[in-house]
Amino acid sequence: MHSELQEKSVRIDDRTIAYLELEASKTTAKTVVFIHGWMDNAASFLPLLSRIEQQRLNWRVIALDLSGHGHSSHKSEHHFYNFHDYIDDLHRILIKIQAVDVYLVGHSLGALIASCYSAAFPDKVSGLVQIEAHFPLAESADLGVERLRKGIESRERWRNKSLKPVPSKQDAIKMRMRATKLDAETVTPIVERDLHQIGGQWYWRHDGKLKCESVYRMTEQHAQEVMAAITVPHLIILGHRGYPYLRQAHWLSLLNHAQIVQVEGDHHCHLESPQEVVELILGLVNKN
Repeated sequence: MHSELQEKSVRIDDRTIAYLELEASKTTAKTVVFIHGWMDNAASFLPLLSRIEQQRLNWRVIALDLSGHGHSSHKSEHHFYNFHDYIDDLHRILIKIQAVDVYLVGHSLGALIASCYSAAFPDKVSGLVQIEAHFPLAESADLGVERLRKGIESRERWRNKSLKPVPSKQDAIKMRMRATKLDAETVTPIVERDLHQIGGQWYWRHDGKLKCESVYRMTEQHAQEVMAAITVPHLIILGHRGYPYLRQAHWLSLLNHAQIVQVEGDHHCHLESPQEVVELILGLVNKN
């Protein structure tokens, strides 16, 4: 099914960033970079990659494992996962892999990373697709101190936790089914990329520090400034049953320059309506 899909990696300081790649026949080909959501990994895009592969397009297609996810390295014990550091990582990855004519396709957390990067570096991005996300997560400035306190406390709870095995692979699949509302067949590749065996027992690959709460969040004004700075062709894909706040008129009214499309599905609508989502991505990339 994925005969041309290759496992690759790139080094960033002391970390290895893993990714899946469909190579292009020409070095000048468009580069389409897929960035997954929180607690997912590159395998969450396999249904899209297989359909793109069938199209025999001359695209260089990359699906990343963000730091701490999938087959990528964890950060060292004393470093946590601040949102803005993901944007820095993306910048360095694109340089390392020598990406040209870059289109960013992100889901959830990946979509927020992609939008912030597109705002900061419009000269390095040819187009942006956000799936089940748009504005960076924002909250009132008067909640900043409470967030800082809760974030630090969550880190201390993590420090006092011990690594525990998953009872079985099937239990891991059921856990992710409950979290994502996806069926077993759809969620299994994501789970398999996030599991490994140590001493005959199953453990999650992802870094437990990912579950620590953020110590900082943008204000609504910050978030609006980010989105206002996006000048590249911009497509937002929302699931009919996805997060309701994403479809609130207040937010959608501020997205004057983006094309907004709803497809069947929940928060992982790209896995529930993969053909429609691929066609939408094709439309944006091939148009530009």
